[in-house]
Amino acid sequence: MSASSRRDFLRIAGATGGGLALSGGLHPFAAHAAPARPSSVDIVPEGKATSIWYRTPANEARIIQEALPVGNGRLGALVGCDPADDFLYLTDGAFWTGGSNDTLTDDGQLPYGPDDFGSFGLLAKLRIALPGHSGKAVASYRRQLDLSNGVVSATYQHEGNLLRREVYASQPDDVVVVRLTGGPHTGTVSLAGTHGETTAGGNGQLSFAGKLKNGLRYAAAVTAVSATGRVSVDGDKLSFAGCRELVIVVCGGTDYSPDAAKDFREPGTDPLAVARAKIAAAAKVPGNELLKTHVSDYHRLYNRFTIDLGQSSALQRSLDSWSRIAVRYTDASTPDPELEAAYVQYGRYLTITGSRDWLPMNLQGIWVHNNNPDWYADYHTDINVQMNYWLADPAGLGENSLALARYCVSQLPVWTDVTKRLFNSDRNRFRNSSGKIAGWAVAFSTNIHGGSGWAWHPSGNAWLCNSLWRHYEYSQDREYLELIYPVLKGAAEFWQARLITTTVKDEDGTSREVLIDDTSWSPEHGPDGKGNTYGQELAWELFEEFTTASRVLDRDTGLAAELHAMQAKLYLPRVSPKTGWLEEWMTPDNLGEVTHRHLSPLIGFYPGDRIAADTSAPELLEGVRALLTARGMDSYGWACAWRSLCWSRLKDAEKAYQLYLTVLRPSITNSNGTSANWFDMYSQGSYTIFQIDANLGGAAAALEMILYSRPGVIELLPALPGAWAAKGSVTGVGARGGFEVDLAWRNGKVTEATVRSTGGTSTELRAGGFRKRLTLKPGKSVTVRIP
Repeated sequence: MSASSRRDFLRIAGATGGGLALSGGLHPFAAHAAPARPSSVDIVPEGKATSIWYRTPANEARIIQEALPVGNGRLGALVGCDPADDFLYLTDGAFWTGGSNDTLTDDGQLPYGPDDFGSFGLLAKLRIALPGHSGKAVASYRRQLDLSNGVVSATYQHEGNLLRREVYASQPDDVVVVRLTGGPHTGTVSLAGTHGETTAGGNGQLSFAGKLKNGLRYAAAVTAVSATGRVSVDGDKLSFAGCRELVIVVCGGTDYSPDAAKDFREPGTDPLAVARAKIAAAAKVPGNELLKTHVSDYHRLYNRFTIDLGQSSALQRSLDSWSRIAVRYTDASTPDPELEAAYVQYGRYLTITGSRDWLPMNLQGIWVHNNNPDWYADYHTDINVQMNYWLADPAGLGENSLALARYCVSQLPVWTDVTKRLFNSDRNRFRNSSGKIAGWAVAFSTNIHGGSGWAWHPSGNAWLCNSLWRHYEYSQDREYLELIYPVLKGAAEFWQARLITTTVKDEDGTSREVLIDDTSWSPEHGPDGKGNTYGQELAWELFEEFTTASRVLDRDTGLAAELHAMQAKLYLPRVSPKTGWLEEWMTPDNLGEVTHRHLSPLIGFYPGDRIAADTSAPELLEGVRALLTARGMDSYGWACAWRSLCWSRLKDAEKAYQLYLTVLRPSITNSNGTSANWFDMYSQGSYTIFQIDANLGGAAAALEMILYSRPGVIELLPALPGAWAAKGSVTGVGARGGFEVDLAWRNGKVTEATVRSTGGTSTELRAGGFRKRLTLKPGKSVTVRIP
């Protein structure tokens, strides 16, 4: 994290109990000073940009599979690019129904419905109509998402003119911009809410405002300007005529505040006034200047990392991106390395555009097309929200992972209060049987109002902490650690109160007392039980994290000593003599589906580190391998991504690669896989739903094949598949321990590597049989040529 980013983060995201106040910071949706305008920016030309492209507009009836996403971390839009009848489906990350949801159901769990738990939803729809721009009047149409510059565009011929429209969500200006060039353009712009609002026109703008049942106020507004034509407000539409260039600017937001002390509302914020002010300010800036401001900001993040997996053929390059996905899947013997590298960059694009605000990416990032998304597009705490951030730090986007930390810090007071009041209810089958309670817990689903839903998830706190801890391991940022420390401490105190003692017999027949998790569920699989591997491994990881944090910050040394002693007494899973698999439950029996989608018992292998290929006993690793083999090579996209990551850690390059390609397979007839717009589709039988975790977990799996790291170790090309072996390179790959790596390879062997310290001091660099201890001061680098 840069010094300026760190100061901003600490200023606006403080931690309860950590001496850093949440109040007094910047509201996520508030008027602000005009951003600095770059004098120049090196926009990557079309022939050199990494893009995904199509020969037709998106079909609105298949918007979630075909429309292209833009976003600035808060605002998002799905864009169709139809020349005659374009649409943008607009979202704001804080546009949520529901509330704190702190009334238990009869079985002691938390409600999970649209009215109590709530749902993420669609803020508005924008339409741009250009009569006559359809059918045979349009030729040479091309639609693309330019990943190198962060812009969606469409070009086409109309009446002898080459017309272009570009769409992007600017983070500095906090607006979505649509620019039409090459005109003349004549048509209308309309704006509609999704909850029966009335759109009104005035002062050159269209706007609406509303209030949800939970009291959340919201609004959206749009304007259009042109120096070469006429623009006017006609009732509830903006009309334009004869415009060589037209710039349309739209913005919207809510009065949500990431501050539990304010009941998650910002008093005095008028979303309509803010939206109007932001579009008015942006509309005063020439279109090319707005674009340069956006691209300069986007490049600051995107250009930190490059990936080259080899060259694809001219035939492969000639295919549109949907056809290319289909051909790659049907012709498994012919690699398409540029496609496979572009998928990594697409995951980075989704991270940059979906995660720059107070709120992390939910099940669908910030992109939905209706107000009833599956699972309410919530934050699923048993894999999905965690997987959303497996890519960020390795891909040079550590600062984009801060949204998850901001979220956990802001929710902590409510999570703590609800846990103390409700978790030990005698109706809750997951309660602490000891009667003790401390710290905080969540359910399997969380919202943005402090609420949890579905069922209590006792291990969810430890897994969230593991995700926050990852960023510390990559950055070694002490101030960040101070920020998340109260979250770690509260989770550790919860587990200190939760663990119970039982007696087990070792293989030699001797008995010993161990600590085990109380009644819980191995997500989302099998019966309830005590001592499930999932909970045991997460408790072990959490205690390791907390004791390290205590040592680094010199805090709570007594508590850390107690937890360290408890960690040593934790029951740890064995290899079942019946199945040969690593146990999932505290029994040698398999109590569930052999090919279940979740890899809950392998959480200590990935993302955890307790089990590692170079340090664990061979029989334990064989138990991991046997369980992974039993789970199979096909499942939902996110499940295949997790499997791929595990096979990489076992150094089985071809299985890891095969599963990566399975994530990329085309979704046809409502099957699992990648859709035309490269969103990952989760099959629901008769339809599919977008889940962003597979996009991000799949991209992370590609990087795990190229570099493995943990504090003290960086291993290059641990599982490089044959398809990428001939020649390749990556730059800017994050490595745990506080490092960043550039490396190049040829014929499957590393030729050169540069290691830079971003906060780390010492690590061992490995590549095949090569070993070298590196000691660096922060900010310094060393280049190693490997024979």
